[in-house]
Amino acid sequence: MDISSYVMLGQTALELGLIGGLTVLALFLSYSMLNVCDLSTDGCFTLGAAVGAVVALSGHPLLSIPAAMAAGIISGFVTAFLQTKMGINSLLAGIIVNTGLYSVNIGIMGNSSLLNMNTTDTVFTMMKNALKGTIFADWYKIIIALIAVVIVILLLSLFLRTRLGLAIRATGDNPDMVKSSSVNPVFTTIVGLCISNAFTALSGCLLAQSQKSVNIDIGQGMVTVALASLLIGNAFMGKGRIAKRAVGVVLGSFIFRLVYTIALRFNMPAFMLKAVSSIIVIIAIAGPYLKSQYPMFKRRLEHKNSTVRGGNDNA
Repeated sequence: MDISSYVMLGQTALELGLIGGLTVLALFLSYSMLNVCDLSTDGCFTLGAAVGAVVALSGHPLLSIPAAMAAGIISGFVTAFLQTKMGINSLLAGIIVNTGLYSVNIGIMGNSSLLNMNTTDTVFTMMKNALKGTIFADWYKIIIALIAVVIVILLLSLFLRTRLGLAIRATGDNPDMVKSSSVNPVFTTIVGLCISNAFTALSGCLLAQSQKSVNIDIGQGMVTVALASLLIGNAFMGKGRIAKRAVGVVLGSFIFRLVYTIALRFNMPAFMLKAVSSIIVIIAIAGPYLKSQYPMFKRRLEHKNSTVRGGNDNA
């Protein structure tokens, strides 16, 4: 491959990494801060893509972003309501909402499994026209995604420093202590999931407008990808301030997408890509554990070798 091919590969990985990074930031809030594993991510991602596409097709590309985020908030509210008010386990609540969203998304898309936006104005075409004739003309997608990520990281960092944000973090750490502090953990859980699902829907909306189409399966596997990216990011920048950790998880999203893009570049069969995702997830999850176990394994090996040498000397 020549240099231009490497640049294109990196550009594609950066674009997808930034857009997918919004979903990773959503999991950063719900999973890392609130300690809730939200399995409605796939359906909510598609919901944001579908709502954003429909609004853009109606001639309102800018309105598509808040509309998609509002839909994500509703999805998060339903998931949180099932957990906190209906007594349903968080994993089951996510699965139930994810299953129901399939029908909802088909309905939003007009009983179709595919929406085409090739001739539709989107936030990306607006940015492309604005940058026409400049040195950034070929980077309009990355600029849009970068602006969205920076805004979300800033808002998330500021929000988690507020009293409500600290209550959400405390709910994830110790819900019993939160109750004793006269803070309602039901309210903090609902707010946290509403915000995180808004980020997920925003991610879906931007991806749909970036590729100018929406498929009903556009969000399939997003929770796996986001979780792997989250764990990769935590491995690099898992400690420190909220802003630093948030940047780290976005970096994890870029690394994941870079590996994925390289696999595609080497003509890996499409049916193997899910296996690649699974392997990356296994490495991301098992890596820290194996690293922590390495000193013990080393000591056992040294003890075994010394025992063998001692037996040989006695013989």
